Amino acid sequence: MTTTIPVGSGQAAYDVHVGRSILPRVPAALPDRCERVMIIHQPSTRVLADELRGAIADTGREAYLAEVPDGEEAKTAQVAGFLWQALGQADLTRTDIVIGFGGGAVTDLAGFAAATWLRGIDIIQLPTTVLGMVDAAVGGKTGINTAEGKNLVGAFHTPRAVFADLDTLRTLPPNDVAAGLAEVVKCGFIRDPQILDIIEDDPAAALDVTSEPFADIVARAIRVKADVVSSDLREVGEREILNYGHTFGHAIEHNERYQWRHGAAVAIGMVFAAELAHLAGRMDEALLDRHRSILTSLGLPVAYRGRQWPRLADAMKRDKKTRGSMLRFVVLDALASPGRLEGPDPQLLLAAYAAVTDEAQP
Repeated sequence: MTTTIPVGSGQAAYDVHVGRSILPRVPAALPDRCERVMIIHQPSTRVLADELRGAIADTGREAYLAEVPDGEEAKTAQVAGFLWQALGQADLTRTDIVIGFGGGAVTDLAGFAAATWLRGIDIIQLPTTVLGMVDAAVGGKTGINTAEGKNLVGAFHTPRAVFADLDTLRTLPPNDVAAGLAEVVKCGFIRDPQILDIIEDDPAAALDVTSEPFADIVARAIRVKADVVSSDLREVGEREILNYGHTFGHAIEHNERYQWRHGAAVAIGMVFAAELAHLAGRMDEALLDRHRSILTSLGLPVAYRGRQWPRLADAMKRDKKTRGSMLRFVVLDALASPGRLEGPDPQLLLAAYAAVTDEAQP
């Protein structure tokens, strides 16, 4: 069974198709005017990408492969430059298409390449990780990292379509599945509490990519993101709530030189935001405790090492939600009731940090 979730409206509208064994539908989704396709993939999706290339070539189109590094190592100006060169050598025009085939880093990078080539050509996203399906490939955000921070260079560029084939997750390492579910949990806290109920009812089933509960919570998370971005395509308002846990989480990623899984960092980031809201008198203790229990049940971390505060604070100043010198955090006032905490007292931040470390001092 395939679930089709609409995103956006007008010229920015597209569908996210979620189901099993749906990759064979991709060639038929290409418009007649498309003559050339560049499939950007990572090493782990090389075989599937080549199979897709062959299927597209069978339709009479020219299809090319461009392999990029795994993970955040792909999201650099140097790799983007390599892709621009590949697109030029393949003679892709404004009627041709880029396909992003891989995890969230690949879909971010491929989207950025498509957004900047000839000032924007079509892209179809084929996420092959949980994180890619529920977050990176949906919403039209694209970007690369710099030495100063994550996703600081990018563009909004909505895809033509997204195909989330759950069967591509069968070989995903368990830790990657769990890390991707951090974004699913986030969607439960900010908008759809039934996600949390399903996970609490059977965490093992939630971690099993072949189970119906897993398929349900992934589709629910995608629907949450689709609903939010449809009302705020360029993140000028409500879309900020999708960054719950990301301000502190991105700071951890930067501090760890992007060697941490994104979901692991965001898991700690959500607990930090919950502690911050609790200390500010905006969240009750039961909801704070629920953050730790759900994330722990999925094997995700809820604490970070101590004595890192100066570096983390400096990284958070570069967060996209920061305005001038004022830090801004997405917090919860209640379950599925997100708000903003602007310019919190430095001592409040230190107390929240201490609560997510094993040490009392930064």
